[in-house]
Amino acid sequence: MLKAPLKPEEHLATAAGGLLIHRTKKSGLRMAAAMEHEIDGPERTSISTEAYPDFARTTVATVLKPGEKLRVVKILAYGWSSRRSFPALRDQVGAAIASAKFSGWDGLVREQRKYLDGFWDAADVQLEGDPEVQQAVRFALFHVLQAGARAEMRPIAAKGLTGPGYDGHVFWDTETFVLPVLTYTQPEAVTHGLRWRHATLDLARERAQTLGLKGAAFPWRTVRGHECSGYWPAGTAAFHIGADIADAVQRYVVATGDLDFEREVGLELLVDTARLWRSLGHHDRHGVFHIDGVTGPDEYTAVVNDNIYTNLMAQKNMIGAADAALRHPEQARRLGVDEEEAASWRDAAAAMHVPYDKELGVHQQCEEFTRLQEWDFAATPPSGYPLLLNYPYFDLYRKQVLKQADLVLAMHWRGDAFTPEQKARNFAYYEQRTVRDSSLSTCTQAVIAAEVGHLELAHDYLGEAALMDLHDIHNNTREGLHIAALAGAWLAVVAGLGGMRDHDGNLSFAPRLPSRINNMAFSMLWRGLRVRVDVQAHEVTYSLRNGGEGAKLDFLHHGEHVTVTSDTPLTLPIPALAPVGPPPRQPFGRAPARRMPDL
Repeated sequence: MLKAPLKPEEHLATAAGGLLIHRTKKSGLRMAAAMEHEIDGPERTSISTEAYPDFARTTVATVLKPGEKLRVVKILAYGWSSRRSFPALRDQVGAAIASAKFSGWDGLVREQRKYLDGFWDAADVQLEGDPEVQQAVRFALFHVLQAGARAEMRPIAAKGLTGPGYDGHVFWDTETFVLPVLTYTQPEAVTHGLRWRHATLDLARERAQTLGLKGAAFPWRTVRGHECSGYWPAGTAAFHIGADIADAVQRYVVATGDLDFEREVGLELLVDTARLWRSLGHHDRHGVFHIDGVTGPDEYTAVVNDNIYTNLMAQKNMIGAADAALRHPEQARRLGVDEEEAASWRDAAAAMHVPYDKELGVHQQCEEFTRLQEWDFAATPPSGYPLLLNYPYFDLYRKQVLKQADLVLAMHWRGDAFTPEQKARNFAYYEQRTVRDSSLSTCTQAVIAAEVGHLELAHDYLGEAALMDLHDIHNNTREGLHIAALAGAWLAVVAGLGGMRDHDGNLSFAPRLPSRINNMAFSMLWRGLRVRVDVQAHEVTYSLRNGGEGAKLDFLHHGEHVTVTSDTPLTLPIPALAPVGPPPRQPFGRAPARRMPDL
């Protein structure tokens, strides 16, 4: 099957083009490819096409005299589906070819330019002072757009469309890193990804039943909705994928106000994931709610009790499901949600356990994490990284060592659950134990480093996130780009240096710049408004670039309630940064490359 996975269904030749239609033997995916050529040459130009089951070829032959020209415009159209009929797919690519011929090359270019101008107007980031990172962030944004703009009811894979890594599988990082960026820059692309998740709900429900649970257990690793991971600790036990999907739904609805999507798609996703958490977790004899035997984002700490990231995201999931059921009572009744069930979600959320080490004054990534033996970083040679390829998982699971930011990620997406002092102490503690063997860690460390005042370190991590593939930092770019890490470069700028958050539906900014960045500007979409933020060393200007006369936006600036209107930009001072002490240390040999070299 792997040697010849495609079964030819039709091939034909036209005067200057051809058509091929194939179908995969196992999954039944049907693919059509059509081509046509516009050829302008001397009078005796010969054109012929031949088609066979697996290829079609157009041959152009002529003799050019001095000063004569041969111009060939090649038009290609592709279509695929697992559901549409053979004639429908053939007609699709035929219509695409006809439309392209009608528009012509110049028309296609104009259409593409219009689309890209609209994207960059809402998404561009400008950094003055670090041109390498400036270019890299735009490179990152372009590939995020390529991966998601034409998803069309399909998932955004970990490598996008750039390489064979992970065999095209999609993971939790799509909802946690990629969809947030698209929510604020290209929101219509988000609906396709979430509608695809919704289309796989029946499979997720079957998976939950297999595990003896209620609701929907979404796969950690998948192509079409089936669980494709055969390794429980870093696979099915990573139940947080359900809360990640729910978070993406809630974030999109809040940022866009699209209640129709919430009613038609989002509510059912929220309800089924909330049911999973209520089924997976339990109240102890003191009434405290626990979620045991799970793996959080950090795959070096597996099958644990009360992973903070999982618990806090599940908490938000259950509250969000109960709130959405109130907004859409008729649809909630159709899903079998009653007042008692919604109340049980709220009760579990209110009683959620959040592990905390009172002696050290830090939260625990999971219950008793701070009691585990420390990893011996001094005895770990550079050749020992990544640890998962050089040490047994058994040893990693029982030590204080992190593949990627976990609790720190919780402080980003659930920052409303921590005080500023807790964030600073937690960041310092876990920074010393995070080795960044995952490309998903760096951007999150940049976001929280900036929030707790370590701006130079945030800049260092921003550089690593943006240059992940351009510098081939993990030595695996040959397998494809790290789409989630590239999305993280935008997050490192906007959520990190820009301090953008949207907790509880309230948009806020707290921008500050590291020493090398002289000026920074970024744009984003929020409820139909194009918001621009221009940051300088001591002040920031907020403006709205659409919305018509009288449009306004209420938000927080460094904790202060302010309003900007479409009529007048709003310029505010940036409060002085309070003393934060020296930056935290990283494990031996694992510090990020400095963007501002020591003098």
